[in-house]
Amino acid sequence: MFWALNQITAPNLSYTDFLDLSVALGCQGVEVRNDLKRQLFDGLSPAEAGQMVRERGLRLVGLSQVYPFNFWSDDIERKVRDLIAIAKEAGAETISLIPRNEGIGTEAQERKANLETSLAAILPLLEEADLVALVEPLGFQRSSLRYKAELVDTINALGAAHRYKLVHDTFHHALADGGPIFASHTGIVHISAVVDPTLQLNQMEDEHRVLVDGLDRLDNVGQIKALQAAGYVGPISYECFSPLVHDLANPREAIQASFDFIESALKAG
Repeated sequence: MFWALNQITAPNLSYTDFLDLSVALGCQGVEVRNDLKRQLFDGLSPAEAGQMVRERGLRLVGLSQVYPFNFWSDDIERKVRDLIAIAKEAGAETISLIPRNEGIGTEAQERKANLETSLAAILPLLEEADLVALVEPLGFQRSSLRYKAELVDTINALGAAHRYKLVHDTFHHALADGGPIFASHTGIVHISAVVDPTLQLNQMEDEHRVLVDGLDRLDNVGQIKALQAAGYVGPISYECFSPLVHDLANPREAIQASFDFIESALKAG
C-alpha cells in the first residue's frame, strides 16, 4: 500500500512533527496544506521544507490548495502561479485545485463553462512548469463541481489528462451518490470515515470525517478495492477533518490501527 498523510489529519503538530509522524506510520508520502491558519511549512523556505521531506525518505505528493479555482480571475491566476512556484521549489509532485463550495455556480451550463475556462487557462501554466494539478470534486449539494464524470469529460476534451488528475475522495464519492470510478484519471485517493449512525448523507460534513474502522458508513474498503481492481496504484492519503481526530492524544497509534484494519479487510477480500 502506498500510504500518505494529509496535514489536515494532524493539524496541531508542527511541520517537523507531522513529517516524523508520517515516517513512524510507514507512510511513503505527505500532503502539505496552506489553509491551516498558520504559515505554510511553518515559515520554512519551500526548498528547506522539501529537503526535510526527502531526508526522511518521503515524497511530497501534494501541495494544497487554490480555492475556488473554477471562478477564474486575475487573483486566482496569481494564486495558481504562486502555488506552482512554491511546489517547484519544494519538489512537490502536484498542486491541488478546489472548486467553489458555497451554492454558487451550480447550474449545469454555468458550472461546465466555468470549469472549462479555468482548466484551459491553467493548462499552459502546468505545461511550462512540467507539473500536475489534482482537481477534487466535492460531493456536497452546494458544490460547483460534484461529479467526477463531468471533470473527466472536460479534461479529455482539452487533451489534458497528462496535466490534470482527479482526487477520488471516498467521502465526496459517497456524498455524490457514487458513480463511475476513473482509476486511470485518478492521481490520489483521500480516505476518511463517517461513523455517526444518525446522519443522512446530505447531513454529513467535513467535521464528521474520522478514522476508518468497522463502523465506517462510506465503504472505504469497497472503494479502495474497486480502484485497485481497476488498476490504481497511487497514494492513499488520510484526510480527516474531525476535531475528534485532531485532538487524539496518540495519533500514531490510532492511525496505525486504522491502516491495519484497512489492510486486513482488503486482504480478506
